[in-house]
Amino acid sequence: MLFKRFLPLIIFGGIFLAFLVGLTLNPREIPSALINKPVPDFSLPPLEGAGVGLDTAALKDPDNIIVVNFFASWCGPCRIEHPALVQFENMAGVKLFGIAYKDRPSHSLSFLKSLGNPYDRIGADLKGRNAIDWGVTGTPESFIIKNGIIRYQHIGPIHTVQMEKILTVIADLQAEDGS
Repeated sequence: MLFKRFLPLIIFGGIFLAFLVGLTLNPREIPSALINKPVPDFSLPPLEGAGVGLDTAALKDPDNIIVVNFFASWCGPCRIEHPALVQFENMAGVKLFGIAYKDRPSHSLSFLKSLGNPYDRIGADLKGRNAIDWGVTGTPESFIIKNGIIRYQHIGPIHTVQMEKILTVIADLQAEDGS
């Protein structure tokens, strides 16, 4: 009988506690369920007129760390992070692959023509199915892959501070086997 009297208070306390814990979480540091797991099995066509597409096999390159970046021409933060992605172009032992997410190929190509194309390869995820398999929550989103295994995920645009973290992750992965 005493329990029934305090049940609403107990429920309210539980909800309040969950709310307080939620306030301490950083949405950019949500742990991915795919970390240290193989990349999803996929095969994407290239953007029209942009070379080869992208597939699982390309991410199993034993000689390079791969950065996969989901982007779209309609994504404002993708424009903001684009200058940071250019830093990967001449980085030894690193390849940058792009996945154009739910974007018209002509719009993606115009986006890359206006800002420059830092990607070694680009796949077109026209319907967004591939992004679901990767657990992408929105664009931009980037993954660091070594030997076909997802080792790090970055949610949101990459700015100077995030680039420092990503470069540290890449250096650590290269140091693992003396790459």
